[in-house]
Amino acid sequence: MQQPPFRAEHIGSLLRPAGLLELRRKHRFGQVSEAVLRLAEDEAIGDAVALQERVGLRFVTDGEFRRQSYHSFFFSQLGDIQPDWVPADQQGTAQVPRRGVQPQARIRSRLQWTKPIHVDDFKFLQSRTKLTPKITIPGPCALHFRGGDQAVLASAYKDTDSFWADTVDAFAKELKALADAGCAYAQIDETAFAKFGDPHVQEELAARGDDWSALIDRYIEVTNQVLRAAPAGMRIGMHLCRGNRAGQFHSEGSYDSVADRLFNALEIPFYYLEYDTARAGGFEPLRFVPKGKTVVLGLVSTKSGTLEDKDMLKRRIADATAFVDQDRLAISPQCGFASIEEGNPISPQEQEAKLRLVVETAREIWTDA
Repeated sequence: MQQPPFRAEHIGSLLRPAGLLELRRKHRFGQVSEAVLRLAEDEAIGDAVALQERVGLRFVTDGEFRRQSYHSFFFSQLGDIQPDWVPADQQGTAQVPRRGVQPQARIRSRLQWTKPIHVDDFKFLQSRTKLTPKITIPGPCALHFRGGDQAVLASAYKDTDSFWADTVDAFAKELKALADAGCAYAQIDETAFAKFGDPHVQEELAARGDDWSALIDRYIEVTNQVLRAAPAGMRIGMHLCRGNRAGQFHSEGSYDSVADRLFNALEIPFYYLEYDTARAGGFEPLRFVPKGKTVVLGLVSTKSGTLEDKDMLKRRIADATAFVDQDRLAISPQCGFASIEEGNPISPQEQEAKLRLVVETAREIWTDA
């Protein structure tokens, strides 16, 4: 494919170098200046770009190296917001998110876009490569999913309509700022759609007063508003997974509950779908994908260093062609390697091997890879 998504993809985040993590820790304690940390980030991003070029990818990300947490960074730029707040147990220890325990959100101010969030990141990335830069941001409904109306109305808002209007406005302005800077490829992560099929998640949502099926329609409506406001010509895809914090997952279940609406009502041209384990179900829901839309199959796991078998990956792609033509498929890992800065339990060497495997597999299947 000559435009995104490419046949060989990855979701965005890469393992942070140990030295960068140590500098960031010192920076938090005031032991290292912002300028020193920035230079270290620049160097690490340069190495990440070289890695992606070396394995043969046709696009690059900055590995999300300037972010401590994928969701927290973006939403914290829009106000006094903590999307990754995790409740403590009875002993006061924060719980590690797992199945049935989603990160929660604290919304203490209205969302307001006041300046570009990732334009400088894009410009720096563009200056370091001749490949296509990809910028990754959370989806517009990710914050609500982590807190629901309760979090929205707790202190910052008197009604949810204002919250959604502010959300659409903020995302539309960020996408426009990116496009004005020359960005043509963006990925949004709206992982809620992959989690709605889990009965535990449905129960958790019901306990806070949310109808999970009604949320699907609401989230599609809001996301479509953002997409309609997005600059023409910008390629925007949506990534879905079931959690990816330090190799753990938050939910399980197939795409069956959301497939028809996800693929047909949502006005987005391509999807990156988690499919690395049986936890995601089978390929049958792909029968709802209409012609003209592309699916990137997340067949390679970032949660384990074990390298997948190439022939197995080819067989799985062949299985998926029973529902989507091969020409409208691509391959990637199921999620990023480090949604939070500590990263998943995998080594840099294993990470590179998996990225290389994705590229090699794609080239052996598609002539335009």
